[in-house]
Amino acid sequence: MSLESVRQFFASRRLEIAIIELDVSTATVAEAAAAHGVEPGRIAKTLAFRLADGRDVILVARGDARIDNRKFKDAFGKGKMLPPEEVEAITGHPVGGVCPFGLARELPVYLDQSIRAFDEVLPAAGAVHSAVRISPAQLGEVTAGEWVDVCQAFG
Repeated sequence: MSLESVRQFFASRRLEIAIIELDVSTATVAEAAAAHGVEPGRIAKTLAFRLADGRDVILVARGDARIDNRKFKDAFGKGKMLPPEEVEAITGHPVGGVCPFGLARELPVYLDQSIRAFDEVLPAAGAVHSAVRISPAQLGEVTAGEWVDVCQAFG
């Protein structure tokens, strides 16, 4: 159903974004990068957090990024990454296929500046063998995402 919710999300917005479905798992950044023939940074991983105020949020970051605890706290206050069973319950997507599209319920989407290093990134599309190719700018528009800087610096 998760992959279908992403299809419906795109269709309801009249978006011509092709969903790439592969015969191999793309559930981890390493698997996705190998399957799509791109560097790990281009894989846009979607993480789910519960903030100290009780809000659940989605954060999309480059695949090789690490959260900078100080920057995260400055942007959101305290928060914890959700365990896999809660991630699927609030997003409607299995871990490894979590994406900011077609969510089970409305969640604030935040996009880390780190993905702007690329002209195109590949977030999952609701299943552990799916993805889309999308520019960071379009990703921001499609998800109504807010840009933040919460990952460790690169380069």
